[in-house]
Amino acid sequence: MTKLKIKEAVVVEGKYDKIKLSSLIDGLILETHGFQIFRNKEQLELLRRLADSRGLLILTDSDSAGFLIRNFLKSAIDPQKIKHAYIPDIFGKEKRKPSPGKEGKLGVEGIPVDILRDCLKKAGVESSASSVVQRRLITKTDLFLLGLSGGKESANRRHIVQKTLNLPEHLSSNSLVDVLNSFITYDDFCSLCRNLF
Repeated sequence: MTKLKIKEAVVVEGKYDKIKLSSLIDGLILETHGFQIFRNKEQLELLRRLADSRGLLILTDSDSAGFLIRNFLKSAIDPQKIKHAYIPDIFGKEKRKPSPGKEGKLGVEGIPVDILRDCLKKAGVESSASSVVQRRLITKTDLFLLGLSGGKESANRRHIVQKTLNLPEHLSSNSLVDVLNSFITYDDFCSLCRNLF
């Protein structure tokens, strides 16, 4: 099955949702880490910046917690820059869980891929395949070569770069690479690192 190339940054609740969508989407997927989004100002600011630069697609569970997170983001970010994908109410339990959730509905991670694909298409996501210009992407190897991973001062240097770019400090290396590639070119990033260090 061909992956959907999605222009918008996709926002999901947790890591299992992200894992599920990674098999379906070729694009940036970010987690809210559940209710942590309510008090994580850096993460919210990152979502605002991504909404400005590429738009957001919010895909939360169809339970009350999912709608609470969705409504919070709708009120905190310009609604003109947000698209919403809604999963249907399907009752059951995810394979990794011993019992169903409080409301008995499947979350994003439990929904079959073909249904998720339909939900994304109904949301009107844009495929960036035709408008993407091939460019040199930043990789984890680049982080290593620039001294941002694998060395004694790497964590400190990464923190400086993230602070300079107004990015949340708790991004994983994979997420950092994805986020960097969404708004800065390889050359500009190398130039920034040379100027900082």
